[in-house]
Amino acid sequence: MEKMEILSSLRITKTVLAILSLVLLSNIRVQAQGILLLPSEKQSQRDLSTSKIGEGATTNAHDSILKFVNSSSFPNRETFPRGFFFGAGTSAPQIEGGSHEGGRGLGILDVVYSGDNKYVTKIEHYQRYKEDVQRLKHLGVNSYRFSISWNRVIPDGTLKGGVNKEGIEFYNNLINELLNNDIEPFVTILHFDYPLALQQNIGGFLNRSIVKHFKDYSELLFKTYGDRVKYWTTMNEPELQAMYNYMDNLGHLSTEDCATTKVCTEVYTVLHNLLISHATISKLYKSKFQTVQEGEIGIAISAKSFVPYSSKPQDVDAAQRLIEFQFGWVLEPLFKGDYPKIMRKLVGKRLPEFTKNEKEMLKGSTDFIGINYYFSLFVRHEPNRTKIPASDNFDALAVTEVLNVEGNTLGYYDQYGCSYVYPEGLYNFLLYINKKYKNPRIYITENGIPSFNIPNPLKDEHRTAYIAAHINATKAAINDGLNVGGYFAWAAFDTYDFDDGYSKHMGLYHINFDDSLKRIPTKTAKWYKKYLTLDSVH
Repeated sequence: MEKMEILSSLRITKTVLAILSLVLLSNIRVQAQGILLLPSEKQSQRDLSTSKIGEGATTNAHDSILKFVNSSSFPNRETFPRGFFFGAGTSAPQIEGGSHEGGRGLGILDVVYSGDNKYVTKIEHYQRYKEDVQRLKHLGVNSYRFSISWNRVIPDGTLKGGVNKEGIEFYNNLINELLNNDIEPFVTILHFDYPLALQQNIGGFLNRSIVKHFKDYSELLFKTYGDRVKYWTTMNEPELQAMYNYMDNLGHLSTEDCATTKVCTEVYTVLHNLLISHATISKLYKSKFQTVQEGEIGIAISAKSFVPYSSKPQDVDAAQRLIEFQFGWVLEPLFKGDYPKIMRKLVGKRLPEFTKNEKEMLKGSTDFIGINYYFSLFVRHEPNRTKIPASDNFDALAVTEVLNVEGNTLGYYDQYGCSYVYPEGLYNFLLYINKKYKNPRIYITENGIPSFNIPNPLKDEHRTAYIAAHINATKAAINDGLNVGGYFAWAAFDTYDFDDGYSKHMGLYHINFDDSLKRIPTKTAKWYKKYLTLDSVH
């Protein structure tokens, strides 16, 4: 997840909050307005998708949502399509621990965050996976999204360097444990981390030769686990992996000074090689394994609704550009075989070219799109590169904003999540994907909110409201004909965040570091369990 700057003393007026609640609690039908889908009902107030900052008495929007959740209007689990996945997710580098156990090799994240002992130990999922699967079973989920650690399976990243049998056995045991408890494994092959040796020896994803090693690694997984794993995600948020490491340079992997010059090349090379890697292993899976194993293979991207900062044409165009630079950057090649035209125009020769064969390999290389959604933002035109943060991409000539020109926000401010809650943004993004790419298969692979500075992390009613509102938005999209096959809350357990450590308390299960890493269900976990086990929540 991205870290968003927020204003600490926001107040939302009762009147607008009441209007907002009505929006959250009804399945709004939206129409195209500009390039993203925004509410277009006739209104006497400002756009219902926004809230005005006010100084009046505070009202908690999530209280209104919770009231709705406990009404008969909230969509029951039984109203979702047959076979719909309700799950939760984590990733290997955020929970496994055991960094020096069982023959595991170091990953790039071990070096980036080596100064944090808790990052090294994590929550000991490697040692306690059986207990964690029982927690998932108790939660009532029918699917669990997790990632496999490349460096645990192939320590130096290459088959020549050897396969780690203990690592192979760990994931065999985890997958079998899940299936024995009627939980479908939903596996991510690459979730940000990869063997440090590949970074040191060949430069990681800056080097095209990594595609072969990624293919070897993926083929090993298909051969070993494909008889039981039917849902494969090649990689998680490749666009953010490229941006974080080679435009923000958070991991100090970049060899160029693009943060100073604002002219970057490596970020585009890395994403290019990630896309070729995805297409290569997708082709391998589809040609060699899919018919027999009867599985699906896809990719997961970060998602937001980008709303123009104002009605000025330059801001509307800026929102369009940022959509292309952040989402089209990945999806256009996968569906149409090449990068968006606006990227070609603004990035020029720094944007790599696909060969004819690569274009053909890319098109149709994903059976589904995984959507990781947390919040949405306004977008403003900014022609001065020096004023554009790396997270918005210098070349897009656009910046994201929390407030629009009128001082409105998207959704309501959650004091514990330190973020704005805007379920309509998920709905609108799903409709955008549906229209743009002709109704592809979609899974909501991540959705959740932190619990920063909360007095008691177990009493996370704000998270219950958040998840419920986004389940409602998902059901609204399904009702409108979208091909959505699952919803995964993030995260199953408290996970180590790459920016904020464990301070986010992201888990449905809270981890007590002062009591032997005890797993404790939060209020949201208890609500989710009731919802998923079809007990009445009304």
